[in-house]
Amino acid sequence: MLRRLLRTLTEQGDLHLIMYCVRSERVIRTLARNYELIHSQVERKVPIVLVITCLEAYKPDMEEWWRVNERAISNHGMTFAGHACITTVTMGGSHMERRAQSYDAVCKLIQQCHVSSIIAARYIFPILFVPYFLTIISRNKRKNVVLFGMGGAGKSSLVNLIAGKNVVKTSSDVKHCTLQWQSYSIEFDGDSYNVFDTVGLEEPQLGIPQYLDAIENAYSLIQKLESQGGIDLLLFCMRAGRLTATLRSNYRLFNEFLCEKKVPVVIAITYLENEPGEMDAWWKRNKDTFRHQEFHVAGHACITAIEGSRPDRYEQSRTTIRKLVKELTADGKNQARKGGDNLFVSFMQKLKELLLGSSNPKKIAPRLIKRCGLSPDVARQLADRIKKDVVEAT
Repeated sequence: MLRRLLRTLTEQGDLHLIMYCVRSERVIRTLARNYELIHSQVERKVPIVLVITCLEAYKPDMEEWWRVNERAISNHGMTFAGHACITTVTMGGSHMERRAQSYDAVCKLIQQCHVSSIIAARYIFPILFVPYFLTIISRNKRKNVVLFGMGGAGKSSLVNLIAGKNVVKTSSDVKHCTLQWQSYSIEFDGDSYNVFDTVGLEEPQLGIPQYLDAIENAYSLIQKLESQGGIDLLLFCMRAGRLTATLRSNYRLFNEFLCEKKVPVVIAITYLENEPGEMDAWWKRNKDTFRHQEFHVAGHACITAIEGSRPDRYEQSRTTIRKLVKELTADGKNQARKGGDNLFVSFMQKLKELLLGSSNPKKIAPRLIKRCGLSPDVARQLADRIKKDVVEAT
């Protein structure tokens, strides 16, 4: 299988670098046998580099392994385009310095081989390719964060809070009719993000055409993000208050339909500058309500996004929300959700399944009323549109 894979990728010109990853205690004889197998398939067309792991305790330094074993490697006929002696240990303060050295060593190794990315290496050794190297890819990738919520929740102010400067104008003149978006490039703590500020569905009286337009615009947003690596995080912004049916509807739209529950959702509760005691006390009082309403989130941030009101709480809020975003998108731990050619059809089918629950069309309107809070008249009209659009889409 390995031989066939190497041959195929070489012929297609899709193989740029082979990273031979071995543990430090592996004997040279075994290393040489595997090297011959790889080298016989690619000859000199593709550089082969050696990465030696588990050297966190090697004395006096990690590079000593290479100095000790370099002659034996050469005697066995192995020639590498480069090497890196590293550790991939993520825990333990005593190893942090060596971990940082390892990161620099691997980056330098890639640069020396003139390889623009190490993604190809994942296809060579899926078993030996340690997750640590994936952090290099994720550090160079801009994470896509989709921000959603109702008008007046402070989404624009939240973007400015995360950015640390005014990158978007805030306005009380909110006219929400479709799921349009604005994209903002934000950098902090050494990472880069694309934050997509969307316009969420408002009260149920929004109207049928706008409701379906919102679905179509949501689809186009996913298509846009697909070309940029997918969605890494959903950030739901709500104003401190009651968990309404409209908020639950917005949550389901993004979490269940658009991302099929495959993207982590975090919630930012705003306008807590005057909260007695700690701002996080709001969440402690209300978290049971979210759980009972099946409103599940991977994390929360109780904040204020109003600059100047409480400077101490404003800076605290920036630290809190940045930490939350960074943790939930770090090290490639969440594979970005991507769309597909049939996403809209699938989306409409899922909406139909949710609303129908059976083959009886008469049950669509009651479910719209109960689940989305629509008036009976709007629900009946919307049910007809859904049935018609699903038939046309399929």
